[in-house]
Amino acid sequence: MESTKSIGVKGEERAVLYLKEKGYEIIQRNWRTRTGEVDIIALKESFLVFVEVKTMPHGTTDTLTHILGTIKQKRIVETAKYFLLKYRQYNDSYIRFDVVVVDMPGYVPIYHLENAFSE
Repeated sequence: MESTKSIGVKGEERAVLYLKEKGYEIIQRNWRTRTGEVDIIALKESFLVFVEVKTMPHGTTDTLTHILGTIKQKRIVETAKYFLLKYRQYNDSYIRFDVVVVDMPGYVPIYHLENAFSE
């Protein structure tokens, strides 16, 4: 039986391939600070996109809502702010927070929620 970590890593790999196929340029992966982590940071046109990837082979929309609650969203936003402080070349970009859901029953294999949440 696969570990949760290996399932997550495979899901992130698939999400990266999906985003590249859709024209995104991957800037960073698994970018961490003391306060949080962003799975993927990508550029598309004038948008800098902070992407949370969730691989959920046994999940539901209720599970997803619970996992991506306000605390998790706040951590991602704070981590994104720190990224922008460190990499000022992106300060003129529009910012967006997306979620890519991989393998959730009842949905397409990769479900991309653009602008899934905001600050």
